[in-house]
Amino acid sequence: MKTDLSTNLRAIWGRAYVRVVGGNREVSWLVFEVTLPLLAVFAFALIYRGLRAPEQYIGFVVVSGAMIAFWQNILWAMAAQFYWEKEMGNLELYLMAPISRVAILLGMAIGGLFMTAVRAAAILVIGSWVFEVHYTVVSWFALLAVFWLTMAAIYGLGMLSSSLFMLFGREAWHTANLFQEPIYFLSGFYFPVRSLGSVVAFAASVLPLTLGLDAIRQLVFSGAPVNPLFSVRTELLLLLIATLVLNWGALRALRYMEELGKRTGRLTLKAQ
Repeated sequence: MKTDLSTNLRAIWGRAYVRVVGGNREVSWLVFEVTLPLLAVFAFALIYRGLRAPEQYIGFVVVSGAMIAFWQNILWAMAAQFYWEKEMGNLELYLMAPISRVAILLGMAIGGLFMTAVRAAAILVIGSWVFEVHYTVVSWFALLAVFWLTMAAIYGLGMLSSSLFMLFGREAWHTANLFQEPIYFLSGFYFPVRSLGSVVAFAASVLPLTLGLDAIRQLVFSGAPVNPLFSVRTELLLLLIATLVLNWGALRALRYMEELGKRTGRLTLKAQ
């Protein structure tokens, strides 16, 4: 069934609306989702200050605290979202609705990106103010390019995971928990990823978040002892490749999931 563009655009806005408006309407959620990541940022920043580490390391932690908000949104509001929808009985409605399933995922991604950007900005501003972090941006153009390519890649990963997680059924919750802490560690959220050693660091570079964080640190802390994984230009190229591959994979996985649902009825709540 083909659907006209205006219907799909309305579907994108409808799916994004709950995140753009609803997610920021509940003030208690906003407070908790800013405060809890800040506690981890404060803990690592105080450890670095106690160890008399270079001041830029505290800046690394503050920037990473903002990026963690995006990763948590990917994990819980993108990757596991279709599973929750199946639990609530909404997934069948999505599959029957005369709209593209890509429109649903795009709405989730756009809404989630806006909602998370509000929280990430609050973490960045408060953390920078409390610890007096100073930024020296080498190139705003390169910084914006790295940020948006990182977002495109990790939200592509989220869309790909949303189809795969749903097929795991009740294991989605455990899978999401399983990926949380290892990604924090391997992406080098609180330290330069090179500290893990060359072999582990290069292996971790398959994660777009690792490349994005490494490039952002090089661009906003000029002259800092970053010990980069690759040059910014190389990381931009790798992020572009990751964006194309992950989003292509997301479309393929979504198509497979939809066909599986039609053939076996496995995607309904009764099939679990």
